[in-house]
Amino acid sequence: MSEMTLFESGNLPAFAKNRELSAVAKALAGGGGGGGGKRISIKGGVFRLIHDGKQIAAIDERYLDVVVVQAAEKISRTFYAGAWDPENPAPPDCWSADGDKPDSSAASPQSPTCATCPQNIKGSGQGESRACRFNQRLAVVLANDINGDVLQLQLPATSIFGKAEGDNHPLQSYARLLASQSISPEMVVTRMKFDTQKESPKLFFKPVRWLTDDEHGTAVEKGQSEDAKRAVTMTVAQVDKVVAPMLEGKPPAAKAKKPAKAKEEVEEVDEPELRKEESTPAPTKKSDLASVVADWDTDD
Repeated sequence: MSEMTLFESGNLPAFAKNRELSAVAKALAGGGGGGGGKRISIKGGVFRLIHDGKQIAAIDERYLDVVVVQAAEKISRTFYAGAWDPENPAPPDCWSADGDKPDSSAASPQSPTCATCPQNIKGSGQGESRACRFNQRLAVVLANDINGDVLQLQLPATSIFGKAEGDNHPLQSYARLLASQSISPEMVVTRMKFDTQKESPKLFFKPVRWLTDDEHGTAVEKGQSEDAKRAVTMTVAQVDKVVAPMLEGKPPAAKAKKPAKAKEEVEEVDEPELRKEESTPAPTKKSDLASVVADWDTDD
């Protein structure tokens, strides 16, 4: 039975009877155009709750049900000159919120534009991968605690792009599946589950159920909150409150170089090509995540 069968019933909630796609739906489908120190990490193929850079809880289940309440309008990019160390997180050397040009706060911009950047060339990273990686930032709430905290979720390229494998969809494929039925992500509960065939963390997405009218109203309100806005605009380092030091003078000219080899192999996916511009350029195991989130101090 197809995952969309759930939404073919005549018993639609009131909010879903006359609907058009939201900005969240368009952003996730590739249309282009929490916070508070709390986020979900998928490090090591495990769902982990992180608060100010410290792990609060982890669960054994291979899936997690959430409601996507907001999404960055464009896919972001991050570059680390060295290997990323999750035990000692640091701000990226260069990053872009829109995938077009380095952010003004980037410590070491690698190029005037992302399209002409040497770190955007296949082979600049490990194997045939690019040293500068695509990311999609989401703001989500737990399905069993929709009134709870808004959490940031930053997804790697392997969870964003690619084709569906049966009922298993990467993020953009999933969003387009919903969009084909005029369904926006904040209308439904989304199940995220790990691809157990991959060594590096990779998520698939599927719809589980409609939200109730009350839940949908809460989800829309959460998506308009300042926490949601921060979740989709801040880097992981900013959410974890890792601040780059302010130094006098100008940084040395950036050199194109390969990052140090990480412990885990990076899977290469068919990421969208950027055209060059013509002008110059241990963990606490707890199955009920909602109760953990509820215990967090919200006074950041």
